[in-house]
Amino acid sequence: MSLIPFTKNFADNSTEAGFQFTFFCDICGDGYKTKFVQSKTHKKSRFFSGLGKAAGIFGEATGTRLGVGEHAGDVISERFRGMTPAWHKEHEKVFKLAQNEAMGNFKRCPRCHKWVCENDWNEQEGLCVEDAPRVAVEVAAAKATVAKDQIWQKASETEVFTGKITSKQTTCPSCGKPAGTGKFCNNCGAPLGLVRCPKCGAETQAGTRFCGNCGTKLM
Repeated sequence: MSLIPFTKNFADNSTEAGFQFTFFCDICGDGYKTKFVQSKTHKKSRFFSGLGKAAGIFGEATGTRLGVGEHAGDVISERFRGMTPAWHKEHEKVFKLAQNEAMGNFKRCPRCHKWVCENDWNEQEGLCVEDAPRVAVEVAAAKATVAKDQIWQKASETEVFTGKITSKQTTCPSCGKPAGTGKFCNNCGAPLGLVRCPKCGAETQAGTRFCGNCGTKLM
């Protein structure tokens, strides 16, 4: 059996009870799922019901999506191994009908020959959007890109921080070890508050013996 889709890829959602297929747009990958067609041979025989049920569960959950370069016959025959010859004939027949149904929801670009959905079809130009982009859409996208670039450029030129970045390690004046950021030393418990110089008014760390601004003795 050879299943040749009109699009570049498709998914076979068939089960032992019936047939259904999804065909995908060659550009965006959006899919169209055909209506479910019940298998006539399934009603007549339940001989392969156990095997068919396993294949059916797999098909309903994920389908078998075939991409460019894959051989549909090999993949499908492996998945539906054990089904009757009559079932396979039905499968191939319904596939052809499903293609006719799906083709009504796609457009074929005369330039690149891709089958595309309505979202990727430029009705005014009669081409797919890859060969004939919609002018209004491209203009809007270009404006948005320029606006974004200008925003980032303006932001990079704007000064948002005017302070000085410094790194300072507080040392306990009592034990001489790193004191942490609290009011008391993490190591010895000595107070870490600031004292004001009685002469010049400069604030100096508690425990300091002399003012760092004017040299006045503090202790």
